[in-house]
Amino acid sequence: MAVKLEATLREDLTKSATKEIRNSGRVPAVIYGKEKDSESISVDSIELIKTVRDEGKNAIITLNVENNKSVDVMLHDYQIDPLKDELIHADFYIVNMAEEMDVEVALRLEGEAQGTKDGGVLQQPMYELQVRAKPGNIPEEIIVDITDLKIGDSISVSDITIKGNYEVLEDSDTTIATVLAPDTLEDVEETPDENAEPKLVGAEDDADAKKE
Repeated sequence: MAVKLEATLREDLTKSATKEIRNSGRVPAVIYGKEKDSESISVDSIELIKTVRDEGKNAIITLNVENNKSVDVMLHDYQIDPLKDELIHADFYIVNMAEEMDVEVALRLEGEAQGTKDGGVLQQPMYELQVRAKPGNIPEEIIVDITDLKIGDSISVSDITIKGNYEVLEDSDTTIATVLAPDTLEDVEETPDENAEPKLVGAEDDADAKKE
């Protein structure tokens, strides 16, 4: 079920008008999609943040635009002001509810691995999985139970139990979680990087000499 969000058309795209929109608590945004010209709008900043927080980044949002027009979209991209930590722009992509699409879905490990209870160290190489599904079937997250994972064990993409109408596109052999023995982890951390550039002997000494 899509989440509804009110949107207002933007006709004045000048910097001063955009600044005024942000100062009023709204976010300048753009709607675009296949075979459709882009359209400039604005949405309430707090409502958008709340929607993404509660429903996930892949949520289907029904934008109720002025003149009684509604369109189903997904939040495709957004910009944050690094100094103020505020949402300053958003891009919405129009979706066809009848067509499949490829998206990244959050991967969450559930439970405490037996291996960590025995002194092992849990590692999670992947935090998102690429899946293919119709917009209404995209899962908010994919949960993997790691309770029975012992030291030396690992879980790969092929071990995921799919609950829903979607397809995981990652390689079936890709590891998503593993429990390493403590000594193994130390060996990994101490292994030198073979791709690292060799250090020039005397380079630091020459630099110090120049400073002096």
